[in-house]
Amino acid sequence: MANDVAVRIDELRRQLEYHNWRYYVLDDPVITDSEYDRMLRELQSLETAHPEYYSPDSPTQRVGGAVRSEFGTVVHRVPLFSLANAFSTDELLNFDRRVRELSGQSQVEYVVELKLDGLAVSLTYEQGRFSQGATRGDGTTGEDITANLRTVRPLPLVLREEARTVPPLIEVRGEVFMPKDAFLQLNTRREEAGEALFANPRNAAAGSLRQLNTKVTASRALDIFVYGLGAAEEVTISSHWELLRALKDWGFKVNPHIKLVQGIDAAVEYCLTWQEQRQELPYPIDGLVIKVNDLSLQRALGATAKSPRWAIAYKFPAEQAETTLKEIVVTVGRTGVLTPTAIFDPPVQLAGTTVSRAVLHNEDIIRVRDIRVGDVVKVEKAGDIIPEVIGPVPEQRTGREQLFVMPKSCPACGAQVVKLPGEVAFRCPNVSCPARLRESLLHFGSRGAMDIDGLGPAIIDQLMERELVRDVADLYFLQAEDIASLTRMGAKSAANLIASIEASKNRGLDRLLVALGIRYVGVTAAKALAFHFFDMERLMAATREELLAVPGIGDKIATSVQDFMVEERNQATIRRLKEAGINMTVTKSPVNGGGKLTDKTFVLTGKLTGFTRAQARSAIEEKGGKVTSSVSGSTDYVVAGESPGSKLQRAEALGIQVLTEREFEQLLAME
Repeated sequence: MANDVAVRIDELRRQLEYHNWRYYVLDDPVITDSEYDRMLRELQSLETAHPEYYSPDSPTQRVGGAVRSEFGTVVHRVPLFSLANAFSTDELLNFDRRVRELSGQSQVEYVVELKLDGLAVSLTYEQGRFSQGATRGDGTTGEDITANLRTVRPLPLVLREEARTVPPLIEVRGEVFMPKDAFLQLNTRREEAGEALFANPRNAAAGSLRQLNTKVTASRALDIFVYGLGAAEEVTISSHWELLRALKDWGFKVNPHIKLVQGIDAAVEYCLTWQEQRQELPYPIDGLVIKVNDLSLQRALGATAKSPRWAIAYKFPAEQAETTLKEIVVTVGRTGVLTPTAIFDPPVQLAGTTVSRAVLHNEDIIRVRDIRVGDVVKVEKAGDIIPEVIGPVPEQRTGREQLFVMPKSCPACGAQVVKLPGEVAFRCPNVSCPARLRESLLHFGSRGAMDIDGLGPAIIDQLMERELVRDVADLYFLQAEDIASLTRMGAKSAANLIASIEASKNRGLDRLLVALGIRYVGVTAAKALAFHFFDMERLMAATREELLAVPGIGDKIATSVQDFMVEERNQATIRRLKEAGINMTVTKSPVNGGGKLTDKTFVLTGKLTGFTRAQARSAIEEKGGKVTSSVSGSTDYVVAGESPGSKLQRAEALGIQVLTEREFEQLLAME
């Protein structure tokens, strides 16, 4: 039996690495995401049940989890040099002249590569397995970031040797970077959370790789291209071009836009081509690298104390423009964050686009950069992506420029703005703020909140357009004829929605707290608050000390709850919800032990007809059970609705009891 488990674990690891390679390196997957996820869950389950088969290069290790107190140091076997820079074609021609003079050749063969704007890393593989990863550091010694690099999915943990023998030891050099879309999404999430923004994708990649918590690194969509070797044993390759092919054979991701050219003129032409086309790439580059192709010539040319003589980086010139900052407008985002935005007059051309505005993010940035309304400012695109005000041109100031101060009240609704400790963002705390209303309504009616079936985006948009709903409480004063008059809504659909709204009145205090969208108050915190105070009035009157006395409630949540409850508009919304008949109390305590389902673990799969997922989860938790997302050896029951997925097959394979919806209802009804 033990041998069978070991064989299965090994087979799953090999299959998952193969499919990982096809997906991330070849961009040619041959199985569905759900099938990949099924195999990964099976492997996780087997490794959990059999910890004696732990392996650091298992695909399951890519999710992160370890929290490091500090990074150790790594001494590079071969120095990881930085490159000398060229900022003009004349400097490239001078580089070529020096190479030809030292080599005695009339023309040199070069490889030209895109210069990724990320973080240089060194990857050590022993017997084909990833054993250590480090930053460049000072070129001789770097930081040990092995655990974080394991979470970068395109990086192979085990090398492939189908096409070429894997050497016993190699140090591979590469660049970890963050794609443009991932960078924008990350900054959006950070802005909504009131956190400081990354200035550009390079800073985001570097910051992500140097996280002490590897789960944070794993949550960032990092990517990697490799481009060279440091130390290597038993590697017989004569050219850089052949080396790149070998790296690809071993399973590494090599940039597709590499080019082998004869002479410097062709190399310069390729550099200038990408200078014009760089915006078309989905990842940031800040130049190109020209390398001597012949490895024996590379060795003969050697290096200075800082950089190799056989390579040079052509850096793109920074594209900036000057214009006048006409005004700073403040907008309110869906989470209530107030964001200042610079308006330019006239607009400027940058990276092939017309730029008329740039987000200034927060008051701290404006103050540090000393940006004032009326300033002549320098503008560029950070990483060729986001328009950014670099700073003013002080010598052009006239004395009429005005300092900017963030408004004390929300520009959309007039509520007094708040700034939580440790955050840089100012927020509007009013849940019914017009600028926040659409997202607030969607969240309010969602399954984890008040679970109002049928209250989707199209209905909400029409209700807002016709001014039938100005805050979440208005939902409970709608009439069937109001809804029936909406596009694609008839009498039956209107009656169903009204019934769903009516049913939501009895969700209880914890669900209402989730629905109100109080900052940092999710399901767990909402239950803790609800079952401690038992009714809304007591919670609204709670002091900070009383809030902090609730298990699991810390400074951030306590401050956020207080700021929400003292806002008069929120108090008015809660009063109207109470007038509408919303249950704002807890009628029974949570089951801490002794429930029929205490310590039982459930997994839900397929569509349930008599429950929503949230209702089923709540019913299980009320009786002491818990719900998890994946089937494992510790699962007690799998509840299978219509069209169950791979979780059912997994349960059957592990011999776990499967309940129909009817059997699930009977289990819940047992006393």
